[in-house]
Amino acid sequence: MNSVLKTRLISWFEDRFGEGPQLLVRAPGRVNLIGEHTDYNQGWVMPLAIDRAVWIALRPRPDRRVRVFSVAFSEMLDFSLERLRREGPVWGEYIKGVAWAMKHRGQALAGWEGVLDGDVPIGAGLSSSAALETAAVKAFAEVGGLKLTGADLAEIGRRAENDWVGVSCGVMDQMISAGGVAGHALLIDCRSLSAEVVPLPAGFTVMVLDTATRRGLMDSAYNQRRSECQAAADFFKVPSLRDLALKDFESRTDPPEEHLRRRVRHVLSENERTLDAAEAMRRGEAETLGRLMTASHQSLKDDFEVSTPALNVMVEAAMSLPGCLGARLTGAGFGGCAVALVRQEECARFQKEVVFLYEKATGLKPAVHACQAADGVQAFGLA
Repeated sequence: MNSVLKTRLISWFEDRFGEGPQLLVRAPGRVNLIGEHTDYNQGWVMPLAIDRAVWIALRPRPDRRVRVFSVAFSEMLDFSLERLRREGPVWGEYIKGVAWAMKHRGQALAGWEGVLDGDVPIGAGLSSSAALETAAVKAFAEVGGLKLTGADLAEIGRRAENDWVGVSCGVMDQMISAGGVAGHALLIDCRSLSAEVVPLPAGFTVMVLDTATRRGLMDSAYNQRRSECQAAADFFKVPSLRDLALKDFESRTDPPEEHLRRRVRHVLSENERTLDAAEAMRRGEAETLGRLMTASHQSLKDDFEVSTPALNVMVEAAMSLPGCLGARLTGAGFGGCAVALVRQEECARFQKEVVFLYEKATGLKPAVHACQAADGVQAFGLA
């Protein structure tokens, strides 16, 4: 638990509401080792929950209102569970969307008030939105006495983002925020929602490389890429691209338009890379994992076309340094972060030199974080 943030949250709650909170909820962000843009194609992904999270200090209310103050935005969200409308601060739509999705599942919701803060960078590709959604689901579940599985939490968060916020994401981000396991990644089958715990390579650190560039998913080509994948699935008459084997696709003599062909090639090859990476991790083969990560970036750059010059510079800088076995963009792309696998004994040098190389090439000041794989969402009662 982040004891500093915990103390601050309790103090902010007392200042805002006059008394202390009864609960703390923590939901982590994530970094995806490999398996990008495969989740909404019902394929495989392999993320890990990181030791950066969204936190809510809260207590139940006797009425059916929800009041949440965001420290980051210095704004208060105040709405009735009886009348959910899309209005107010943008960040608040994720909480209202969760309430809407839970009501549509027939779950009785109780009101609560809270203070929200966290240390997941917003818009960096580390799933701050999914962390917020997962934290909100957990808050509603705790004050309402609802019993929800990790899959329930993930599906509620996904529906909130798809159908209320309007971002056509898959379920990966919510799954890992709900079900992360310390010291491990999760190999997630995005069709069955089954997950297998996979150990991270011993002696290596996952480094998150923030390019200091940002993207908004609703304003980016993210939804376009999803539409292109669906168009390709329709062309090949399969429920999703997961149902098309790479070898069968490459042997087809009736390819779709070239840009759709590239999208398909990425998704199918990325599924294979993800499964191969999980097997390499089970065997402790860090070098193989690194090679697959780097191949993933090339595919995302050339076939799926979601990289940017800044992300490419960051990956190239990382790969030029001793101790880095692999690097790739992580998240949806169009800005945000890259991820690198680095030998622990080289981490301090790597962090210093990758910042220097990137800043020299771009003029931008990046942030580099050594991440630990953390547990998923948790709630803590306060005496």
